[in-house]
Amino acid sequence: MLDGKKLYVKSYGCQMNVYDSERMEENLQSFGCTKVDKHEDSDIIILNTCHIRHNPTANVYSELGRIKIYKDSQLKKSKRVIVIVAGCVAQAEGEQILKQAPVVDIVVGTESYHNLPDLVQKALRSSNEKFINLEFETIQKFDMLNKPRKKQSYSSFVSIQEGCDKFCTFCVVPYTRGAEFSRKTNDIINEIKSLADSGVVEITLLGQNVNAYHGKDVNNNDFTLAKLCEEIAKIDAIKRIRYTTSHPINMTGDLIKAHASIEKLMPYLHLPIQSGSNNILKSMNRKHDRDFYLRIIESLRKSRQDMAFSSDFIVGFPGETDRDFEDTLDLVKQVGYSQCYSFKYSQRPGTPADTMKDQILEEIKDTRLSILQKLLQEQFDSFNNSTLNKTLDVLFESKGKRKEYNQIIGKTPYLQAVAVDISSNTNPEDYYGKILKTTITEIKKNSLLGKIQD
Repeated sequence: MLDGKKLYVKSYGCQMNVYDSERMEENLQSFGCTKVDKHEDSDIIILNTCHIRHNPTANVYSELGRIKIYKDSQLKKSKRVIVIVAGCVAQAEGEQILKQAPVVDIVVGTESYHNLPDLVQKALRSSNEKFINLEFETIQKFDMLNKPRKKQSYSSFVSIQEGCDKFCTFCVVPYTRGAEFSRKTNDIINEIKSLADSGVVEITLLGQNVNAYHGKDVNNNDFTLAKLCEEIAKIDAIKRIRYTTSHPINMTGDLIKAHASIEKLMPYLHLPIQSGSNNILKSMNRKHDRDFYLRIIESLRKSRQDMAFSSDFIVGFPGETDRDFEDTLDLVKQVGYSQCYSFKYSQRPGTPADTMKDQILEEIKDTRLSILQKLLQEQFDSFNNSTLNKTLDVLFESKGKRKEYNQIIGKTPYLQAVAVDISSNTNPEDYYGKILKTTITEIKKNSLLGKIQD
């Protein structure tokens, strides 16, 4: 047991990592650990890492340098601190982490973190030994973690699918997360029911290719993502359903129709395309062209007129010409996004794109990214401005920054943050977990202000 041990977990990267961090916390807490908010207060430190781009990886090693100072100071007091690197950097770099950062005691991969309690206890019993587990144990991981869950907020992530078989040439996920794997439908439903029982009202289904989900129930019946959403919608306490991240080629007809027929399924979809150029899409091995993507967008908008979209874009992919970049800008203008994520291409060792010819100069990447982000910001602002004076359903979850105004924060169906000032003699917690009609009264740079309707 790990009774009395204080645990600090820091996540980098995607929602899947946030989910994994929550599960690691829950697992270690069941062995007696207590969660803390600063690594300076901890006995066990976990960095749950991302390997998609260079910067997050570099940030991990910088953080390990700061942790070493703390660990050394505690060792002088005869206090042992266990340092763990988990996640995609762990999976990709393995023993290299132990060589480059001797402060690390344990390296655990994306599909084996259910073994952490045992690894931590072994590390505590040993003064010098290092431990590493990079096995792909996806089935065992989910079996081990199929425990009732408690609410950490009114909105919760639930992993339904892991891994990727697409092998985009820029991406490390197939190598760090393994092949596509879908959880059993009943396990997912039971997890969501336990969250609903604890007060969760919004569920976001997670997967590297979440719409590639193909699970089975206890009777061996096949379940697509659309059918799974239908089952989740039957849980009365769950009021909102989301899913991310999707791949265009897995946007099947039944899933598009689900957006029209399932009221709880939010009218907001993150659908990455990465580039608007057919030449670059082919070089990226995306398995579709721009016209296919635009048809999917059109079909979804016909299915539900209030649909809004976000996406991911990579600029400066090897071989990207000025014309290719113009094609990306053109596609962005045709779609009209509510928000997007955009990045310069970052070479990742082990991926096919890493060794491609015609790598783009950094100054060209910088210029293109600036142009693209200016356009995306204009669309973001336009979408937010379109909600002014509209009344939207807002899920309230926490206190706002302006405590002197008794402010509460919620989010719209489109993941926009909304701040509302309530009566000074009202308890903010009375609003938490409730979805209330809220009129948008003002547009700020990164949020909206609103007034709850009587």
